[in-house]
Amino acid sequence: PHSSQRLQLTLLEENLELSQEFRKHSAEVECPCLVLWRVGCRLGAETSGLMMKDQQYHPHGMPGGVAGQAHDASMARPRETDQGPAQPKALDKDKIFSLVLDLTKPEKREHALLVLSKNRDSVPDLAPVLWFSFGTMAALLEEIISIYPALSPPELSGHASNRVCNALALLQCVASHQVTRSLFMHGHMPLFLYPFLSTNSKDRAFEYLRLTSLGVIGALVKTDETEVISFLLQTEIIPLCLRIMETGSELSKTVATFIVQKILLDDSGLQYICQTYERFSHVALILGKMVHGLAKQQSSRLLKHVVRCYLRLSDNSRAREALRQCLPDPLKDATFVQCLKDDALSKRWLAQLLHNLQEMPSGMAGSPQQAGPMLHGPQVTQVAATSPLMRGGNTDGMM
Repeated sequence: PHSSQRLQLTLLEENLELSQEFRKHSAEVECPCLVLWRVGCRLGAETSGLMMKDQQYHPHGMPGGVAGQAHDASMARPRETDQGPAQPKALDKDKIFSLVLDLTKPEKREHALLVLSKNRDSVPDLAPVLWFSFGTMAALLEEIISIYPALSPPELSGHASNRVCNALALLQCVASHQVTRSLFMHGHMPLFLYPFLSTNSKDRAFEYLRLTSLGVIGALVKTDETEVISFLLQTEIIPLCLRIMETGSELSKTVATFIVQKILLDDSGLQYICQTYERFSHVALILGKMVHGLAKQQSSRLLKHVVRCYLRLSDNSRAREALRQCLPDPLKDATFVQCLKDDALSKRWLAQLLHNLQEMPSGMAGSPQQAGPMLHGPQVTQVAATSPLMRGGNTDGMM
């Protein structure tokens, strides 16, 4: 390779080694992000001439997919064999660095997106390399922004959807890494995905786009950090999730409900939703619609998150009073007996929910304990025995 490319590879390797050192000795380093930023600046200063030659890119000039090509979410994933999912061959460092550099070259970007997205789980420090290397995040944002015109009117092709979803997979990698997660959030990067969550087309290309975007937000909330929850509440993620919970596919509904569940599990999230009647009623309305929909087409995976949301809402005294009046009947009767017969945790949650909603003496209404005490062991079995749902189902494994 020519000298400029060798310099880029050397600097990217230095970047990766630095990030690994910081993870091991973070207490001894005053500001790892500043040093990594300097590495990126060095890379930019030394390669600016090469970068300028590659910036002849038109956002709307992406190659279109083959006419009539079926959009398949598995296109960007390894094929499965009889022995299980095929694992992509591990790439060496030089190849990874070369592919990261290719992200800044429009003519090589599509291939680099595909290969890196397939191999992201096998490269532990790919996220710091993506974030701190010169021009890489800008290139990923360019991929995202370039399809905005195809959102309304909905004209997104399967090929374009696959390509941008590969870019979103790399953003999910950045969002889930401990070194880059906070930087990703403080840069307000999730806001670039909100237009995708706002779409309502039932086309498979749009559904895949929404699902992959939800995956990025899901990677943020998995960490259970109050800072993340506060950011999402400030940027109005809940209305977007509620819309998908109402109209999306089963998988999209599941991920969106998981995000709302994680927000509710944080004290600030529960307080936010229960602060006004309008917010609570909107959430309760959508959850109620989902329960009635699940009564017709059951899914234990989705029902589990719905029940957990209801249980968390019952921890708030005002929400608990309202739920006594509006909890959907299918959660009280035997509608979901078969659906939950093998899910001991969900049955425990449902039993706890019904216990929390039992009428209490008026003198206890203002007690500091906002919800009924958590049930354990024989108490769960006792409440389960009084519930039509549990009477009709198997209570084995409840302990």
